Amino acid sequence: MTEDARIKLLLVDTHPVVREGIKQFILNSSNIKVVAEANNGQEALRIIRQKSVDIILIEIALKDRNGIDLIKQIKREFPEVNLIVYSSHREDQYAIRALKAGAAGFLHKSAQGSDLLDAINQVASGLKFISPELAQEMANNLNTDHSNEPHKSLSDREYQTMMMIASGKSVSDIAKELSLSVKTISEYRSRILLKMKLRHNAELTHYAIKNELVE
Repeated sequence: MTEDARIKLLLVDTHPVVREGIKQFILNSSNIKVVAEANNGQEALRIIRQKSVDIILIEIALKDRNGIDLIKQIKREFPEVNLIVYSSHREDQYAIRALKAGAAGFLHKSAQGSDLLDAINQVASGLKFISPELAQEMANNLNTDHSNEPHKSLSDREYQTMMMIASGKSVSDIAKELSLSVKTISEYRSRILLKMKLRHNAELTHYAIKNELVE
């Protein structure tokens, strides 16, 4: 296979060790080449505005912005570029939101390296990729109406904030991790409680656990 015919991949992950591990695994593939890597959303946008990329493999939890928002922006600017999201969060928490935002695939970080190569090749051929487990989960929920579940009314950023609060993180911790002000996160928190008709963090955490949004 010629150099130009290989799938050009951009890696976007906050952690250099994770990126290095993925690169080392992809070295064994004859048809995929990592052409660039980024540790945040802004750097990823700069790269794809300057360099030809076929597929972006992106961690959903980036330091500088919400991964779902970034997917939407990339698809607006570069509709021909495909994105595969991978995350340590349970698939049923973020996969549907990622796919609706424009991602072509979703992969859990615990997946085998062969699954990663399958995902890249499948998406490069024009297909979508989800794990068999997620496909089964989606099939099981086809006849169940979830539209009235309060957390479904949250925006992507509000949902991310809710998950972080339910995981025990403080407003200041969330603000630091997302590179936002404490005031902004406090406003998100207020909107979340209002939309979900909850009174405080304890009720929010109870809701998340009861609905199996967090473990």
